[in-house]
Amino acid sequence: LLLLCYTEEAAVIVSGLKNTDVFVGETATFTCELSHPGVKNVQWWLDGSPLHNNFVTEISEQDGMIHTLTLNDVACHDSGTVTFRAGSLISSAKLLVKGILLLE
Repeated sequence: LLLLCYTEEAAVIVSGLKNTDVFVGETATFTCELSHPGVKNVQWWLDGSPLHNNFVTEISEQDGMIHTLTLNDVACHDSGTVTFRAGSLISSAKLLVKGILLLE
Protein backbone atom coordinates (compact mmCIF):
# COMPACT_ATOMS: atom_id res chain seq x y z
CA LEU A 1 0.00 0.00 0.00
CA LEU A 2 1.53 3.28 -1.14
CA LEU A 3 0.13 6.37 0.52
CA LEU A 4 0.96 9.72 -1.05
CA CYS A 5 0.84 12.68 1.31
CA TYR A 6 1.29 16.19 0.06
CA THR A 7 3.22 18.24 2.56
CA GLU A 8 3.85 21.97 2.54
CA GLU A 9 7.48 21.31 1.61
CA ALA A 10 6.37 19.45 -1.53
CA ALA A 11 4.47 22.43 -2.93
CA VAL A 12 6.16 24.53 -5.58
CA ILE A 13 5.25 27.72 -7.40
CA VAL A 14 4.04 26.74 -10.86
CA SER A 15 3.54 30.30 -12.07
CA GLY A 16 4.92 33.27 -10.14
CA LEU A 17 4.03 36.94 -9.98
CA LYS A 18 4.76 39.12 -13.00
CA ASN A 19 5.82 42.78 -13.07
CA THR A 20 2.81 45.00 -13.77
CA ASP A 21 2.54 48.57 -15.07
CA VAL A 22 -0.78 50.41 -14.77
CA PHE A 23 -2.00 54.00 -14.83
CA VAL A 24 -3.37 55.88 -11.82
CA GLY A 25 -6.98 54.85 -11.15
CA GLU A 26 -6.68 51.51 -12.90
CA THR A 27 -6.70 48.00 -11.44
CA ALA A 28 -3.56 45.91 -10.91
CA THR A 29 -3.85 42.12 -10.67
CA PHE A 30 -1.21 39.66 -9.49
CA THR A 31 -1.60 35.88 -9.67
CA CYS A 32 0.50 33.08 -8.21
CA GLU A 33 -0.24 29.42 -8.93
CA LEU A 34 0.89 26.65 -6.58
CA SER A 35 1.36 22.98 -7.52
CA HIS A 36 -1.26 21.78 -5.02
CA PRO A 37 -3.64 23.11 -2.36
CA GLY A 38 -3.29 23.04 1.39
CA VAL A 39 -0.30 25.32 1.87
CA LYS A 40 -0.74 27.24 5.13
CA ASN A 41 0.12 30.81 6.11
CA VAL A 42 -0.69 32.51 2.82
CA GLN A 43 -0.01 36.27 2.91
CA TRP A 44 0.32 39.15 0.44
CA TRP A 45 2.57 42.18 1.02
CA LEU A 46 3.15 45.54 -0.64
CA ASP A 47 6.57 47.01 0.13
CA GLY A 48 6.80 45.02 3.36
CA SER A 49 3.30 45.87 4.64
CA PRO A 50 0.82 42.99 4.92
CA LEU A 51 -2.31 43.36 2.77
CA HIS A 52 -5.84 42.46 3.87
CA ASN A 53 -9.19 42.25 2.11
CA ASN A 54 -10.96 45.61 1.92
CA PHE A 55 -12.67 47.81 -0.65
CA VAL A 56 -9.37 48.58 -2.40
CA THR A 57 -7.56 45.26 -1.93
CA GLU A 58 -9.20 42.00 -3.03
CA ILE A 59 -7.52 38.73 -2.08
CA SER A 60 -8.94 35.53 -3.51
CA GLU A 61 -8.05 31.91 -4.03
CA GLN A 62 -9.31 29.32 -6.52
CA ASP A 63 -9.09 25.59 -5.78
CA GLY A 64 -6.51 26.40 -3.09
CA MET A 65 -3.86 26.67 -5.81
CA ILE A 66 -4.45 29.90 -7.73
CA HIS A 67 -3.99 32.93 -5.46
CA THR A 68 -4.96 36.36 -6.78
CA LEU A 69 -4.40 39.88 -5.48
CA THR A 70 -6.40 42.71 -7.06
CA LEU A 71 -5.57 46.32 -6.21
CA ASN A 72 -8.37 48.66 -7.26
CA ASP A 73 -8.08 52.36 -8.08
CA VAL A 74 -4.30 52.44 -7.62
CA ALA A 75 -2.41 55.65 -6.84
CA CYS A 76 1.20 56.64 -7.48
CA HIS A 77 2.15 55.79 -3.88
CA ASP A 78 1.06 52.17 -4.51
CA SER A 79 4.14 51.62 -6.69
CA GLY A 80 6.48 49.11 -5.10
CA THR A 81 7.20 45.42 -4.64
CA VAL A 82 4.29 42.99 -4.32
CA THR A 83 5.19 39.78 -2.50
CA PHE A 84 3.21 36.55 -2.18
CA ARG A 85 4.21 34.13 0.56
CA ALA A 86 2.75 30.67 1.13
CA GLY A 87 4.58 28.78 3.86
CA SER A 88 8.23 28.84 2.80
CA LEU A 89 7.41 29.75 -0.84
CA ILE A 90 7.90 33.34 -1.97
CA SER A 91 7.25 35.16 -5.24
CA SER A 92 7.72 38.90 -5.84
CA ALA A 93 7.10 41.37 -8.64
CA LYS A 94 7.20 45.11 -9.20
CA LEU A 95 4.11 47.30 -9.42
CA LEU A 96 4.63 50.56 -11.31
CA VAL A 97 1.77 53.05 -11.19
CA LYS A 98 2.16 55.67 -13.90
CA GLY A 99 0.66 59.13 -13.62
CA ILE A 100 -1.25 60.73 -16.46
CA LEU A 101 0.34 63.90 -17.80
CA LEU A 102 -2.29 66.45 -18.72
CA LEU A 103 -1.24 68.84 -21.47
CA GLU A 104 -3.03 72.16 -21.63
